[in-house]
Amino acid sequence: MDALVYWVGLAAVAVNALTGVLDAGRKQMDLIGALLVAVATALGGGTVRDLLLDRNVFWVVDQSYLTVALATGLLTFVAARARAIPPRLFLIPDAIGLALFTIVGTQVALQWHTPWLVASLMGVITGVVGGVLRDILCNDVPLVFLKGELYASAAWAGALAMIGLQQAGLSAVASAWAGMAIVLVLRLAAIRYRLTLPALGHGKPD
Repeated sequence: MDALVYWVGLAAVAVNALTGVLDAGRKQMDLIGALLVAVATALGGGTVRDLLLDRNVFWVVDQSYLTVALATGLLTFVAARARAIPPRLFLIPDAIGLALFTIVGTQVALQWHTPWLVASLMGVITGVVGGVLRDILCNDVPLVFLKGELYASAAWAGALAMIGLQQAGLSAVASAWAGMAIVLVLRLAAIRYRLTLPALGHGKPD
């Protein structure tokens, strides 16, 4: 399971760095600005998780994560300059990054012996905080706070499913893959079919 967490974590860093650069491109940032957004997006969620758990910050312990974030950000910047990329395209890798980081964060918290509810929320934090930082740095209202398609709720559902499957006796690896699939399917379905949660203000007079 440790190997899966490591490699999925690296993949999540790469995917989130890519979304950071794509979003920075909408604001016409230069290379340094885009790389800063990429690193914040890729490493922000896991950093907050580790600080809350009083754990050594993952990318400080192993600089491979930072290297992957910077390399992916640079390659994406070069590719985006060579060819125009539709702005909405970033939603798909964002969904993938959400799924990957949610499960990594949940599993790390479980390995740190946190209670199941705390572990699930640590998964959500790991999955969404990077995107929040990305949107703030790009001067946008964070996607997770907007009335729109399922986002944090999709991450939480996948984290809880993974924990539940492990408690039911399924292997940690199989539970992790199932949890990732649930987050990804819910998020992509929400984008495709506009699935939303109830919002404040419905039914009130103007």
